[in-house]
Amino acid sequence: MSPQLREVYAALLERAPENRIEPDLSRIRRVMELMGDPQRSYRSIRIAGTNGKTTTARILERILREAGLRTGRTTSPHLHSPVERIAIDGSPIDEDGFIQAYRDVEPFAQIVDEESLAAGGVRLTYFEYLTAMAYQAFASAPVDVAVVETGLGGTWDATGVVDPDVAVVTSIGLDHQEYLGETIAEIAGEKAGILTATATAVLAAQPEGDAADVLRERIIDLGAEAAFEDEQIGVLARTPGVGGQMITLQGIAGRYEDLFLSLLGEHQAHNALLAVAAAEALLGDGSTPLDTDLLTAALSTVTSPGRAEVVRQSPTILLDAAHNPSGAETLVATVRENFRFTRTIGLVGVLQEKDAEQILATLEPLLDSVVITESSSPRAIPAHELADIARDVFDDEDRVLESTSLPDAIQQAVDLAEAEGDVFGGVVVAGSVTLAAEVRDLLGLPEEE
Repeated sequence: MSPQLREVYAALLERAPENRIEPDLSRIRRVMELMGDPQRSYRSIRIAGTNGKTTTARILERILREAGLRTGRTTSPHLHSPVERIAIDGSPIDEDGFIQAYRDVEPFAQIVDEESLAAGGVRLTYFEYLTAMAYQAFASAPVDVAVVETGLGGTWDATGVVDPDVAVVTSIGLDHQEYLGETIAEIAGEKAGILTATATAVLAAQPEGDAADVLRERIIDLGAEAAFEDEQIGVLARTPGVGGQMITLQGIAGRYEDLFLSLLGEHQAHNALLAVAAAEALLGDGSTPLDTDLLTAALSTVTSPGRAEVVRQSPTILLDAAHNPSGAETLVATVRENFRFTRTIGLVGVLQEKDAEQILATLEPLLDSVVITESSSPRAIPAHELADIARDVFDDEDRVLESTSLPDAIQQAVDLAEAEGDVFGGVVVAGSVTLAAEVRDLLGLPEEE
């Protein structure tokens, strides 16, 4: 990170933190108005949900690029560098572009900050400022369509200043309860805030009935066009394979047979379905099937760093950003489907506001042993505290090791996987996005392409 980028990012971090919602869109609307509403200069697709947003966004963007459109993409949080949050044509903008976007917003942000503070409010938050930067960068490129991942929730999320052509809701589970509500129904109500009367809705099947009910009621109230998974659209077949899976999908407008998807796990097939349906809605108003060769090219080459990603062989190290119980459940299912480890070692670090006990309880049946560690995030649960929780969950102190040093923790996990000459052991890294990012760094993997 250059000194200039470090300076800009430090200024962003001085604002209200990303994991705090200010339930008021007036600041972001005002700054966009002052800038001439750049977000209205291109079409957009907005994506909300608890899990699967980032991968769905990446698959969708890949399809749209294959169709010849110039794309913008926002995702959060980032793995390695904040520039990853703003991508154009599938690649993060460079540091100079990120800094320029910050400077483009700066004079307008100062006006809004002063107006808000004078009225007893707060400055633009970190996420609001980043959102304004992304929308400005997309207009400057310019892009044809923006694929926008919400930050937290939907109703009050700063990304909501776009008027989307398509709105996608992935699976909903418990996460960020301190901001979104304590029940599935309350959280679904916040996520459903991205749905509008004019946007075609693409809705994932919901593991929780309350979430499905809330989304269906919102669609009825809005009178919006909608494609529900397992009704209008669906995953018809899937066969796990080396480096991915073969899938057959029923989209809104067509049926697509035997597509190779270069991602592991049943959940990724469902993410691909949502992306295909959203692309159909945008490109052909849901009435024209997508070209099969286009889909084949897009799905066979898509990547999603930090999501069920094999980052090393001998022993296999599988890295996933699962940071809530439902994400952990999905990870367990993916490991069991795709790997035949004779010994499975966990490497786990969790942030303070997460349900660490339930994440560990979900992973426990999969793991022979777990190495507890911590990332460099100031929100990381200290390793000794998380290890105490793990000992209670695993009910066997011998299965739980701890290390505050992440390099040492990785080595411990690898040694355990290879204990007694075992050549089919594996390491599963999970618990937080920051942990996933730092393990990738330490193993020398390249940043996102």
